[in-house]
Amino acid sequence: MKKLIYLLLLAVSWPSFAARQFDVEVILFKRNINPEQVNESWPEQLKQVDMQGALSLEDTAALKAKGVTILPSSQYALNTQYNKLKKHAGFTPLAHIAWRQGDQNQANAPKLFITAGRDFSEQFLPDGRSKKDVVQPTNAGSIGSDTNNDGITITTDNSIPLRSDSNNDVADIANEANSDPLYQLNGMLQVYVQHYLFLDANLDLREPSRREVIMTKPLLESIVNEQNAMNVDTDTATGNGIDVNSNVQIGHLQEVKKNIKVEEFLKPYRLSQQRRMRSGEIHYLDNPLLGVIIQVRRVGS
Repeated sequence: MKKLIYLLLLAVSWPSFAARQFDVEVILFKRNINPEQVNESWPEQLKQVDMQGALSLEDTAALKAKGVTILPSSQYALNTQYNKLKKHAGFTPLAHIAWRQGDQNQANAPKLFITAGRDFSEQFLPDGRSKKDVVQPTNAGSIGSDTNNDGITITTDNSIPLRSDSNNDVADIANEANSDPLYQLNGMLQVYVQHYLFLDANLDLREPSRREVIMTKPLLESIVNEQNAMNVDTDTATGNGIDVNSNVQIGHLQEVKKNIKVEEFLKPYRLSQQRRMRSGEIHYLDNPLLGVIIQVRRVGS
């Protein structure tokens, strides 16, 4: 009899357990500091975040199929935290979003594609190179100003592969990329249940930066070609030829120094962290430039 009662109780409680729902609320923000002044090494290129299976917050049909419902701002519980960040001179909020999802493990829980902030597509290519430097390699200019976008903007991942190194092809790519947004914040969030609640955050904050590029070889090759055309014996420069990786002196010309060009590029700063959480608690994770505030609330608790 006791076993029968236990099985009946289990049968009654199982549907409610299976239908457990969570409200997830997230604030994404950046620190208002110069990335170059941060005492941390940042690679110039990063492997792209794997967006396979990630859902856009604007794709209502796909979200519904995964059991995800975007919540209106009237159901936000972290408005106090958001307003404090907005008023603080040291921070800029990039996104404040919330959604409802089911109780699912890592293999089945929805992955949400997040983009927010400025759109750099008018200045940079998807690989971070400046359009100005690509189309006009000999010129370097100042970074233009964009108007900040308040809140979050959702797009799809439309990176364009580079087909050729020729200026004509690169110019064509630059023109094609004009319509593809390149947002300041780009990445993916996933909340899932594996005995505990977990957050997987993989986010890139992009900021304009500068780097030095040595342009020695093309410069020296042009000089060598010019001297050959003038029938000047260049063997005296290095003995048997020209060492294009060092400073050289050709004939009676002055010493040719390495030509260093400063170019603009869009540098990514990645936040890649996993956090175990308890429902109802406010959790915070960050790197020196980007921060995440998250709260997961069990519906009906």
